[in-house]
Order: sequence, then structure tokens, then C-alpha cells
Amino acid sequence: MNLFLTIAIVHLVALLSPGPDFFFVSQTAVSRSRKQALFGVLGITLGITLWSALALLGLQLVLYRLAWLQQLIAIAGGLYLAWMGLRMLRGALAHAPTPHGGARAAPGGDLATLRAGLLTNLANPKVVVYFGSVFSAFLGDRVDAATRWGLWALIVVETFAWFALVAAFFALPAMRRGYLRLTRWIDGLAGAVFIAFGLHLILARRG
Repeated sequence: MNLFLTIAIVHLVALLSPGPDFFFVSQTAVSRSRKQALFGVLGITLGITLWSALALLGLQLVLYRLAWLQQLIAIAGGLYLAWMGLRMLRGALAHAPTPHGGARAAPGGDLATLRAGLLTNLANPKVVVYFGSVFSAFLGDRVDAATRWGLWALIVVETFAWFALVAAFFALPAMRRGYLRLTRWIDGLAGAVFIAFGLHLILARRG
């Protein structure tokens, strides 16, 4: 099978597995707007751009050798995700219905959403381990630099395309109406999921 097609399929399977990025994009799209969700998608894509580039440059090997650095990054990321989850839970408990059924605006606007998407992705250092494993499994010494960076570009584009579709789906009017009926439950669930991801990162490093 063509190397590019193989990596594309492997990465798509990884994208289909719900994680912090998926919950961030879906919750942003359904509670705010497709435009803001796309800014979040751009932030997540920037994070993937960085993690995948670092994996190609061998960062995962550095993390394996410097266990304390990997632990520090994981704990910092876990604390950030847990903090985001607590904010969502607090918002769910204090939520007031939006007038006329409109979407809520995010504090700080589009750039704040982009930053939140970027930090959500960067908060999970397991991403660089994932990319390192994929590249180690499929890229040998015979694969030249042009091919490697071509695969990097493929991953970046595929990531943006997938999460843009997620944003478009959850921004549909039917999804928005459902969200307005179940706002507290959806925001509360999203907050709990983020807290669970954060605690998993922190506790896994201590195990």
C-alpha cells in the first residue's frame, strides 16, 4: 500500500477516537458558532503541526530519556485540561438560557478560541508519542526528507479537514436546538470529560 495512503488511514483512525480535541470542537460548535469552532480547529491544527514536526525531529526519544521532562509536561497539560473542565462545570451550573435561542459568544472572541484550541492540543503530550510511534513504524532510513515532510503536511491538512467537518456537523441548526434544550447536561458532561482527561494525564505519570 502507498505510504501516504497508509499514514492517512492510520491518522484517520486516530482522529475518529474521541479525545479532548473532539470534545472541544464539538462543544464550541454547538454552544457558540461554526466560525468560532473553526478558529478552535485552527488552534488544534497548529498544535498538531508542532507535535508532528517535533516527532519527526525525534522529540519522543528525548522524552524517553528525560522521564522527568515528560512527567512535567504531562502534569502541566493535565492541570490545564482539568482547569478547562472545571470552568465548563461552573458554566453549566450558572448557565442562563441565551435570549432568542442564539449562540453564546466566547469570552475574548475568535482569537481566544484559537488559543484555547491550541492549548487544548498542546496539553496532551501523548500526541508526540503517538506521532513518534507512527513514524517509527512506517518510516525507515530509506525514506527521504521530502517524503517525511510531505507526510507531515498530509497529517496537518487531514487534521484540519476532519475537525472542520466536526465543527460543521455540530453547528447544524438541529444540533444547536438540541443543545439549547440540554445545555446544562452537555456542558456538564464536557466539563467532566475534560477533568477525566486531565486527571488521567496527571495520575498516569505518577503510576
